[in-house]
Amino acid sequence: MATSPFSTTIEATVPAVATAANDDDTVLGQAPFDCTVTAVEYVPEAAITGAATNHRTVSLVNKGQAGSGTTTVATLALTSGVNATANDERLIPLSGTAANLVLAAGDTLQWRSVHIGTGITDPGGIVRIHFNRNYA
Repeated sequence: MATSPFSTTIEATVPAVATAANDDDTVLGQAPFDCTVTAVEYVPEAAITGAATNHRTVSLVNKGQAGSGTTTVATLALTSGVNATANDERLIPLSGTAANLVLAAGDTLQWRSVHIGTGITDPGGIVRIHFNRNYA
């Protein structure tokens, strides 16, 4: 039986990390069905200017169904020359490993904001995750 593709998006608010040396993990939701992540966008509430030594990395992590997974789905290091404009979506590069983009229904997705060195602040904002349904 042939079925047509089905796409959907999860959109969630992520908190600011106002202290440069702090980190934050935020649960965004769960995969609605067996699917493949096709894009991840971050819309920061304020501009982020990347820095060379002390910067921040944001990532989408698949925590799996048990909540203990560590698979990185998408990640962006906000290093020198890598910036994000206030209130404008910034594509977060997807993992180059195709298997990292495949989710099972119910997998928990986490947004991770981690400082590197002494870090830079993260203004928080909105994360959008785009999915296409996988058919067996």
